[in-house]
Amino acid sequence: MSSLTDPQKSLLLAIARRSIVAAVDGRESPQSLPEDQELRKPGGAFVTLHRGSRLRGCIGQLPGKDELIHVVAHCAGLAALEDPRFPPLKRDDLAGLEIEISVLSELEDIAPQDIVPGTHGLMVSRDSARGVLLPQVATQMGWNAETFLEETCVKAGLDRSAWKDPETRVQSFTAEVFSESGFRANESSRESYSIST
Repeated sequence: MSSLTDPQKSLLLAIARRSIVAAVDGRESPQSLPEDQELRKPGGAFVTLHRGSRLRGCIGQLPGKDELIHVVAHCAGLAALEDPRFPPLKRDDLAGLEIEISVLSELEDIAPQDIVPGTHGLMVSRDSARGVLLPQVATQMGWNAETFLEETCVKAGLDRSAWKDPETRVQSFTAEVFSESGFRANESSRESYSIST
């Protein structure tokens, strides 16, 4: 999808937080969502939750027929309660929770030599096995392209070298990544600039 404006990003972050609070409180995800034309287009996204520097949940949906705004709302609630790696969030967890959203481009087949860690996210699939890693994971872990491929294979439940098998499909995507802390930092820098000038 095309690049989002700051107000659209802020809106998606607010919707994600509303959905998380509703999920933790045992309520349904908000049904009345804003009528933003761009956010109503089909799209894919991952919602990642952190407490401090620690991952606390990450659930996503690849681009399909669902509207982006609904994907974000749905995945935020799931990230709060359904990530099998973590216990469900509780009310006490919400104050220190940081939300990051990655809005995904369409997937495209890619040759291993064309993968750029930090720019491309990857999906590796073979038969019913599928693994997805976001672009920022390679940057955070300091992986080169081959290690990134291997780790995506592991995420799919495949052998580390499965990407070399002609039966394995390797696809890439890019992501527009933004977070609540990023917006707070931007607001602080704008305030500092206005004060200094």
